[in-house]
Amino acid sequence: MIFTETALQGAFIIDLDRKSDDRGYFARMFCGNEFEQHGLKPTIAQCNLSFNHQRGTLRGMHYQIPPATETKLVRCIRGAIYDVIIDLRPDSPSYLQHVGVELTPENGRSLYVPELFAHGYQTLTDDTEVMYAVSEFYTPNCERGARYNDPAFGIEWRLPITTISEKDATWALYEPVAIGVPS
Repeated sequence: MIFTETALQGAFIIDLDRKSDDRGYFARMFCGNEFEQHGLKPTIAQCNLSFNHQRGTLRGMHYQIPPATETKLVRCIRGAIYDVIIDLRPDSPSYLQHVGVELTPENGRSLYVPELFAHGYQTLTDDTEVMYAVSEFYTPNCERGARYNDPAFGIEWRLPITTISEKDATWALYEPVAIGVPS
């Protein structure tokens, strides 16, 4: 695997290190030892799969607060997505900054999302599937979200939003105190 740190400290793009021959290629998508060597959390509690019918679908911006903060390893396995993360760590030099990365099966990229980062994506093609490994179990009372179009973040989505859940469309505007303690 090839680890490239983004402009947001602790968030990595992980490219495949393909070993090719006449059969095709082989590549490691995850290795706990390599994650630890890069200071990343190698725990996987759940693996999730998301299917999206329509281009322009937006899911996000989701995160969990203590005691169930989670890391994610996100990969698009069919179609294409514009994957966005926002650093919500108050003590971070990149606090409230975001990074967007295009993930496709062809580019073979994954995005490592650290704890206390909001995460969401927009589908760039119809019939898109996204797989992600998560370090903590889904904990409803720790679930939070940031509005996808909150001016505090200034995210420029690639396409007009065609489909979004009511919950994702109506998250409150971001307030820094929202990370503290579960309500």
